[in-house]
Amino acid sequence: MYPNRDPVRSDCAISIVIVSWNTRDILRDCLDSVVNQTTLPHEVIVVDNASTDGTQDMVRQSFPEVTLIANTDNRGFAAANNQGLEIATGDKLLLLNPDTIILDHAIDVMSGWLDAHPDVGCVGCQVFEDTDTIQLTCFADPGPLSLAVIEFGLKRLLPWPEYGGWDRTTQRDVDVVSGMFMMVPRPVFEKVGLLDDAFFIYSEEADWCRRIRNAGWRCVFAPEARILHLEGGSKSTAQIKSRMYVQKQKSKTIYARKHYGRVGELATRGIFVTSALLRGAAFGLLGLVRATPDRSARLRLSGAAIRYHLFGQEPAT
Repeated sequence: MYPNRDPVRSDCAISIVIVSWNTRDILRDCLDSVVNQTTLPHEVIVVDNASTDGTQDMVRQSFPEVTLIANTDNRGFAAANNQGLEIATGDKLLLLNPDTIILDHAIDVMSGWLDAHPDVGCVGCQVFEDTDTIQLTCFADPGPLSLAVIEFGLKRLLPWPEYGGWDRTTQRDVDVVSGMFMMVPRPVFEKVGLLDDAFFIYSEEADWCRRIRNAGWRCVFAPEARILHLEGGSKSTAQIKSRMYVQKQKSKTIYARKHYGRVGELATRGIFVTSALLRGAAFGLLGLVRATPDRSARLRLSGAAIRYHLFGQEPAT
């Protein structure tokens, strides 16, 4: 059950929606940074997807002013964000990842930036991996052609899918604002609607941004403010779980079917299968010469992708 809330609160400038799943400690740091770095009238809505690490108790005890929606099952990222958006009352809506830290009043700054740019429907800010490294957020529409460039290692020749060569120190219109920090004015949200919960996790921000752009607004990266992304650094291949690897490909396939039709879906599956076969063969042969954890992991992920796209088998872990 949702708490009783007014449908619109004129005194709430920003509704901040955070989806959590077993992120107790980093969520605490995130919420502390929101409290300490945000002066505009705001509300925070945490939607917890049935965490087992004490996240819900931490929010209740340490942040009683936060609205907590405590799910009894993991509904996925898009669906959980929608639960928060449905009860949000702010003039602007911010989707924020729990593994982020707000720096230099970033939420206040980006709210003011949106006020000065009424033609923008979604804005993201600068993201740092550490004190010195800017994370390369935002990317081009993830259609089949863009996917092929990435999967077949052609980014150096054709850098546009991930805006290669752009250092994220300048403002730019983008196809997709990264989902860790997405601020949207209420009129845009009311026109475009909720996230598509067909995406359990991944690609939901690409779909939302595409719908925002199709409705006539710009999606923009603006470096006027910055946040810290605690898990922004690269993760070793051996740490990647097959279930999440396949889920990312599943979401991109759903995206292709929705926006590029059946032909786009088949092309996307074909790209993933071909890439998996090539990678699997290469790392399988290299593993025969000298086995390493990275090569074994890449072979594992390739096998999981092939089983999903050809036989519909999704890994349990």
